[in-house]
Amino acid sequence: MTNDSLYRYLFDGVSVRGELVQLSDTYQQIISSKEYPAPIQHLLGELLVATSLLTATLKFEGSITVQLQGDGPVKLAVINGDHNQQMRGVARWDGDVPAGTITDLIGKGHMVITITPNQGERYQGVVGLEGDNLAACLENYFASSEQLKTRIWLRTGEVEGQAKAAGMLLQILPDGQGHDTDFEHLEQLTGTVKDDELFTLPAQDVLYRLYHQETVKLFDPQDVSFHCGCSRERSASAICSIERNEVERIVAEEGQIALHCDYCGTTYAFDSVDVAALFNKAAANPSNQVH
Repeated sequence: MTNDSLYRYLFDGVSVRGELVQLSDTYQQIISSKEYPAPIQHLLGELLVATSLLTATLKFEGSITVQLQGDGPVKLAVINGDHNQQMRGVARWDGDVPAGTITDLIGKGHMVITITPNQGERYQGVVGLEGDNLAACLENYFASSEQLKTRIWLRTGEVEGQAKAAGMLLQILPDGQGHDTDFEHLEQLTGTVKDDELFTLPAQDVLYRLYHQETVKLFDPQDVSFHCGCSRERSASAICSIERNEVERIVAEEGQIALHCDYCGTTYAFDSVDVAALFNKAAANPSNQVH
């Protein structure tokens, strides 16, 4: 497996749809932006897979953000993905982070799922962290807010020194008929998937091993990639939103003003010459600020 990809598939004559995502580069880029403790790397990997699977359910152009926050060692963990499967994410924590359940990491908290269409109103759902792991929390979300029977499998690991994250989703189609037995059968089959199969085998081989007695229609894969969206221009725009006197004071004391992107680890630095040029440009073009 060389590319990070998401696959969608359907079963012939069965009102159930499936998804499979296999990630390496995207996962590695997200966890390499900071020196994350191993439990947070694992959590971000699961969150990345989950967000990719959820983003694939979008029927419009837009994005989904899945955010965990609470009073535990991990204060925040968030992944954002759009309809093009461009992903980014970050986590914040205090002190030592133990391995354990999602409650051990997040503490008393909740999961926020925000759906933001490019055109139309934003939707946000908030659910408590019910269950020992992220997959269980997401299944509870679908049961309560979408009323769609859904099962999710999330896996992270390492193969030959490369970080791997993968997962699967099964969901009853909203207009399906007589599907409970079908779903339970496919759920049992999918539950037999092994980590090494998800991490090392092509998607077609994984699906054949799981469903060789079923007729599966596999659609063309969609590439998944890391995309931050930060830029020097956006940083310049943020600086121009601060009072010029305050910016110049910081530069006088520090020698520069720097903005750091938590998503990708990039730092954008501006010295006194840069700052003067930014504000002079903004003053000359008040209706055309730096963006």
